[in-house]
Amino acid sequence: METIKINRVKVLKGEISPPGDKSISHRAIILGAIASGKSRVSNFCPGDDALRTVEAFRALGINIIESGEKEFEIGGKGLYGLQEPANIIDAGNSGTTTRLLAGLLAGQKFFSVITGDASLRSRPMKRVTEPLRMMGAQIDGRRGGDFAPLSIRGGELKPISYHTPVPSAQVKSAILLAGLYSSGMTEVIEPIPSRDHTERMLKTLGARIETNGARVRIEGGAKLEPFSLSIPGDISSAAFFMVGGTIVPKSEIIIRQVGINPLRTGVIEVLQKMGADLKIMELKEEGGEKQADIVVKSAELKGIEISGEIIPRVIDELPILAVAASQAEGTTIIRDAKELRVKETDRIKAMVEGLRQMGVEAEELEDGMVITGPKKLQGARIFSYGDHRIAMSFIIAGLVASGETIIEDTASIATSFPDFVKLLASLAS
Repeated sequence: METIKINRVKVLKGEISPPGDKSISHRAIILGAIASGKSRVSNFCPGDDALRTVEAFRALGINIIESGEKEFEIGGKGLYGLQEPANIIDAGNSGTTTRLLAGLLAGQKFFSVITGDASLRSRPMKRVTEPLRMMGAQIDGRRGGDFAPLSIRGGELKPISYHTPVPSAQVKSAILLAGLYSSGMTEVIEPIPSRDHTERMLKTLGARIETNGARVRIEGGAKLEPFSLSIPGDISSAAFFMVGGTIVPKSEIIIRQVGINPLRTGVIEVLQKMGADLKIMELKEEGGEKQADIVVKSAELKGIEISGEIIPRVIDELPILAVAASQAEGTTIIRDAKELRVKETDRIKAMVEGLRQMGVEAEELEDGMVITGPKKLQGARIFSYGDHRIAMSFIIAGLVASGETIIEDTASIATSFPDFVKLLASLAS
């Protein structure tokens, strides 16, 4: 089991470029595979999760060539060019690969099976398989299709209008991808809009798609055009440096070319509301996605409530925001985030447990947590439960803790941010 040891640092200074956005990287491969012609993608996320999507489409008969460092050429074969895989597709730890691929495979006239590691096989899939069955796909899995491995026999799909019980970009995207293969207009309605990378990319590629608030409609049968895309930096990865630069005294970090999609910038809004010194510079747009440099300087934080409509826009960053809360004056309350319990691990339990070990007053709620600060953190031995965001959050916490902090089971960091420790070390002194 891999461990990482962290000690307090004096300051974080310098500039970094986070890895390419993981969510966009997945979608670039998926849509490139069903576009009509060759697409090119640069600044691809080097993490294992995104590379699982690459391997999945190679298994489905798509020629994907690594043309340079973090660059791929994708030989798209159109909507109906995929071929039946000769073996089971292994998605590893990637829920995005599993759920989005299930939506795409629902429209294919062949048989396929998707599985993954122990963590992935414990994550709920019924939220995806249920609407896909309503569209006409034959899908089975463990416990009635609620858990992988999933077997999928696709074919003729019918359009549906589907209300998702929780906001989920993965569920929405799976239905929209299946909708490309339906004869008519497929509609997804969410309680609150989730991230919209799929919709933006589909529109850019020529799909007939309409968005109105939390309602998205797509018409089947569109021909998708090939594309060339430089993927912006991943804001979820950048968030660790935003918090590190905020809580380590006298720090200043420039984070280059970060994607600032409006449905992903919740972490910036929350940190600014807490009192963080964050500035957005050099704004530009490519492929329907905005990106910018973010300058962060150390600042005093205050406790706030994080709940309601902002939660879907900050769900992946809540673990590192819990670390920020431990250094904020007063109480921070996180609510409406029950989805944290069905991620790679139960992130509510893992964060509260680890923060308590470091001397923080923290309490679990059914749908969130209560954290009171500021606390002088004490070095401790933290178990990450094989969750990359838990591991990286406590590495950042260790930067301001007295004594040595040891984070166990850290191999999972490679799923999204293989160079995380290396980049962090380049800033520390």
